[in-house]
Amino acid sequence: ARPPGRIAAHWFGTDRLGRDLFVRTLSGVRLSLLISVLASLVSLAIGIAWGAVAGLAGARTDAWMMRFVDVLYSLPYLFIVIILTTLFERGSMGVLLLSLGAVGWLTTARIVRAETRSLRRRQFVEAARALGVPPAALLLRHIVPNLLGPVLVYATLTVPQMIVFESFLSFLGLGVQEPHASLGNLILVGAEEMESAPWMLLVPAAFLVGLLLSLNFLGDGLRDALDPREH
Repeated sequence: ARPPGRIAAHWFGTDRLGRDLFVRTLSGVRLSLLISVLASLVSLAIGIAWGAVAGLAGARTDAWMMRFVDVLYSLPYLFIVIILTTLFERGSMGVLLLSLGAVGWLTTARIVRAETRSLRRRQFVEAARALGVPPAALLLRHIVPNLLGPVLVYATLTVPQMIVFESFLSFLGLGVQEPHASLGNLILVGAEEMESAPWMLLVPAAFLVGLLLSLNFLGDGLRDALDPREH
């Protein structure tokens, strides 16, 4: 491993195998962001479907569906993800995506359910019901399109959460495995080399903090633009 500045071609130094740390960190940012976005899409799809059905269904069905959400809410997110990733193939991207998506939909379901219960009392929904529009068509044509604003705002907050989860799992050795690079396993390797090569930890950690701050600022901007009711 070479420290930053020693070699002109490697501004951020190299790792213990002589690989450029800047390139490895950019690859880690790309993979962590890709996994987090896809996991967020999975969680949004589940949350929208669950919340919309609960909000449009009768009181008894709504109560049962939301009690199930409350039970899952009482369990630690990371505990569920760790169980899922250890039960199935370790290091599999598909298992990691499904594990992250399977626990990230609960808040989305609550938001969508509340918005759906508000929309179901609107005149255009009542008119569609009076015309005999089936419940499935009512959801797809009238309810879901009007949910996209609040859901998109929350989605920008879900991605940073997924990045933290993925990084933590990779740090524990349950997420992305070598030779692939994610921010989590780069930080894990950097922590092992902290005494002899501290830049191997500081560089990916700095990129992780910068990425999380950028996504949170983006979420705040979208919230101001798409959800003016907050102000």
